[in-house]
Amino acid sequence: MPTTEPDRVPGRRDARFAVVDPATGEPFDEAPDQQPDELDAVVDRSHRAWRDWRADPAARTTALRGAADAVETAGDELARLLTREQGKPLTESYAEIARTAARLRYFADLAPRTRRITDGRPVHSEVRWRPLGPVAAIVPWNFPLQLAAAKFAPALAAGNTVVLKPSPFTPLATRLLGSVLATALPEDVLTVVTGREPLGARLASHPRIRHVTFTGSVPTGRAVARAAGASLARVTLELGGNDAAVLLDDIDVDRIADRLFWAAFRNCGQVCMAVKRVYAPARLHAEVVEALAQRVKSVAVGPGLDPDTRLGPVNNAPQLARVEQVTEQALADGARAAAGGQRLDGPGYFFAPTILTDVPPDSPVVTEEQFGPVLPVLPYRSLDEAMDAANGTGFGLGGSVWGTDLDRAEAVADRLECGTAWINHHAELSLAQPFAGIKNSGVGVAGGPWGLYGNLRPFVVHRPREE
Repeated sequence: MPTTEPDRVPGRRDARFAVVDPATGEPFDEAPDQQPDELDAVVDRSHRAWRDWRADPAARTTALRGAADAVETAGDELARLLTREQGKPLTESYAEIARTAARLRYFADLAPRTRRITDGRPVHSEVRWRPLGPVAAIVPWNFPLQLAAAKFAPALAAGNTVVLKPSPFTPLATRLLGSVLATALPEDVLTVVTGREPLGARLASHPRIRHVTFTGSVPTGRAVARAAGASLARVTLELGGNDAAVLLDDIDVDRIADRLFWAAFRNCGQVCMAVKRVYAPARLHAEVVEALAQRVKSVAVGPGLDPDTRLGPVNNAPQLARVEQVTEQALADGARAAAGGQRLDGPGYFFAPTILTDVPPDSPVVTEEQFGPVLPVLPYRSLDEAMDAANGTGFGLGGSVWGTDLDRAEAVADRLECGTAWINHHAELSLAQPFAGIKNSGVGVAGGPWGLYGNLRPFVVHRPREE
């Protein structure tokens, strides 16, 4: 997932930076530009709060349930601010807030299990679980609240405290969320810090941070891992994807077209696990392209606060330039836009939803994560050819297989080299399931009990049997 940052507003400790409305391309508010040397006090307070927070699991459960209630109560204000700074349609912002509250409730009721080890020795051995300490959560701009909750909910439930840093492109809704959560959580258990680099690098390398959880681009993820390595902190990295959808030769194109379209274009394509390339049987390729192009031509693109909007703008100017660049390169290399293909006239960071055909398989729009409203559709002549192509990038977050024969589709899905495979749908996750990528898509596991245990360490107690 690409991450680039806005320009800093000059100043020192009282500095602030502008936050831009992507629907207009103009600043509409500011956020504090906190300095790296301010983190010592923040992390120290987080460490002090950890002592009491880790000691009372029942109080944590009550507090996290109260936090979920508080998020829902503030839902209208959070949703409008999230749409204003991120760009997504208001209905999607409400869905993100609902997911944030649901995640808090899920982890509030999840507890680690003590395990007795029976191995024939004359001792009782018991595995218990202890929290790690202050956790750094560094969050991107595509789902600021939902991805923040995916990090802080399991960390808090496990008994850790959290220092949360949102992207400088989307700091405002996260700051508001922090204020909302403060009504339910003890002081300094969750702290939101905002600013541009090197704030994130300093947070990741802080010697009192014991776990760094980050979502963003591969290069930044590598930098985060290096920074965390200085203090041997644990890392969880979700570094984006280039998910392939493989369509089998028994598909009903009309039946799957809507699901396939929204699997690629939800949140203007700015989803780590979105479909980012489609492989269709050669005899059905033209039909698939046409079906997707027709849906592009009928979808309403506009400001997220407009109730008729289904697709909003790209979130920020650097990402818009990235989408434009990979599309123009593909077209220059011989691809054809069956729909879209260019930036839209007028204010804001709008790019026409685009379906590309005749795309060279080595084009960056195929081999890299474009992270925008552009979808290449490529033909294949044999299933082995399709699977080699689907597995042929450095990413391995998710993938999907689409077909009428579900047993056959599942057998094909089993050949995908990724962390999650879907059949006849894509990018749908349960709170109870693990979420992890392979290859360049990440390190560690989020979601479900696995996400909870990722924020804990084992503690083994041995005692002799009764003598």
